[in-house]
Amino acid sequence: MSAVTMINCCLILGACLLSSQAVWSQRVRVEPEVTAYPNGSVNLRCEFTNSGTTKLTQVSWMFERVEGDRHNIAVFHPQYGASFPNKDFEGRVSFTQNSLENPSIRIDKLRMADAGRYICEYATYPSGNEQGTTTLIMLAKPRNSATVIPVRASSSEVVVASCEAAQGKPEATISWITTIAGRYNHTSVPERDGTVTVKSEYRMIPTPAENGREITCVVNQRTQVEPRPFPLKLVVEYPPTVTIEGYDNNWYMGRTDAVLTCQADANPAPTDVSWTVASGQLPPSVRVDQNRLLVRKVDETVNTTFVCEVKNSLGSGKKELVAMVIDQPLPAQASNAGPVVGGIIGIIIILCLIGAGVAMFHKRRQSMENGEGPPKHKPPPPVKSGSSTEMDLDDDNTGPPANGGTPAVWDGSGHPSKKDDTTDETLPPYKPADQNDVEANYTNVACEESFVSKPMLV
Repeated sequence: MSAVTMINCCLILGACLLSSQAVWSQRVRVEPEVTAYPNGSVNLRCEFTNSGTTKLTQVSWMFERVEGDRHNIAVFHPQYGASFPNKDFEGRVSFTQNSLENPSIRIDKLRMADAGRYICEYATYPSGNEQGTTTLIMLAKPRNSATVIPVRASSSEVVVASCEAAQGKPEATISWITTIAGRYNHTSVPERDGTVTVKSEYRMIPTPAENGREITCVVNQRTQVEPRPFPLKLVVEYPPTVTIEGYDNNWYMGRTDAVLTCQADANPAPTDVSWTVASGQLPPSVRVDQNRLLVRKVDETVNTTFVCEVKNSLGSGKKELVAMVIDQPLPAQASNAGPVVGGIIGIIIILCLIGAGVAMFHKRRQSMENGEGPPKHKPPPPVKSGSSTEMDLDDDNTGPPANGGTPAVWDGSGHPSKKDDTTDETLPPYKPADQNDVEANYTNVACEESFVSKPMLV
């Protein structure tokens, strides 16, 4: 037999042994992993299945905190009963059913140090020992907290907020939600009992503008159903910044009840507000009411410089205001309401005119489309009979005129016919200049009279 053949045989034999051992080990049914909490209880299940002709002689539970370091904590023998040889589990471990087929155990008053591997091992005949392993994972809910650290406004980066998840297992994670420019750092400290304490600090350059701004610490950990947020408001302390309000440049002689108000932005809150004047003593017409300065009547004495000073625990701030007294009150400023209203009315009128024009245009266009309006052609000239110099006359006009001569001809415009001074002939009526067609010079002629038409201008 060649060496290659021998190697192949050995590999096949080894695989068979491993597979048979796997089949045997599968007969000890356990849970691969269970979780529990300190001071709680846990059940570690174990069961031998498909025993067949295999005889079960004894079952043992072993605890392995570190790889390879095993300790018996519970033993059950069908003849001698149960025993618990390990003092660390004394009074805390028990069999739930005193039988070889189901030797599950219960551990009470759990500790973080109980985390590890628990091996349920059967002593059998003739196959030998068979076992199954359960890993106990101890969980610990962290004690979460967050706090704001009051700081003084400065140009240096300092810690302004802190967040902590203490003694949790597994280790918690901390994040920050804010629009404030800054950075944060994490520290993780293992505890003796196997838990971990995580701490995070947020650092930034504090300015008065950041006072009261929101920042949120978020703690996430396996034992929590959802992330735990901790909303905070930053505390940045700074000395007072002072402003004076109420002066309108219209302190005229005899004016009453003029008021100045001293406003201060400070953290902590101001503890003292005082009013003084550059000249020393406050004018007799002035009264101070906390942060307000009341001028009962304006006179020459209030033509001075007023000073407001505000103090808090960090320092003080002041502001000066120069008051100028005038003889007569300033004229009231003209209201801008009139021009605004006039402009609005003008716009409305323009819009109405535009609308009317558009409506008339559409109406005229519609009339023209429907055939209404003035005719688009001129009426034909009177019908001539006989020759070009003779015309048929209306029967109503054949009678002799009242004066025995040729009847006067009217064009309906109010202008009567005229006679030629040399020939004594009646001239045609006046025609408007905008007519395009040329009509006959004589339109009414007595019956049976002949005439010669005058030359026509072309």
